[in-house]
Amino acid sequence: QVQLVESGGGLVQAGGSLRLSCAASGLTFSNYNMGWFRQAPGKEREFVTGIKWTGSSTVYLDSVKGRFTISSDSAKSTVYLQMNSLKPEDTAVYYCAAAHIFTASGQPMDNPRIYNYWGQGTQVTVSS
Repeated sequence: QVQLVESGGGLVQAGGSLRLSCAASGLTFSNYNMGWFRQAPGKEREFVTGIKWTGSSTVYLDSVKGRFTISSDSAKSTVYLQMNSLKPEDTAVYYCAAAHIFTASGQPMDNPRIYNYWGQGTQVTVSS
């Protein structure tokens, strides 16, 4: 049984930082590209960032470039999202997702349809 469990969300003031973690189990971590998505109230889910299974290639939403950093630790089967200089517009539920490399091959990482598994989400609230 595959599980993706996010943690690290919370309430922070604008300009602050949070680090989200996503622990994966029940899958071979090195066979998956990992992504973070978010969904704000009344809005559609949007891609935030993704990292290839090699850990050497990353993609970011333009509005988070230079502020957010994705990383992975294959030994712990965990992907992280370091979020700095947070803004109120970053407020959302953040979801971790895993895309098998066969499913993801040739597809853009921001396509939610390539992701096979999703976590339950963790709330991030940034106050102004």
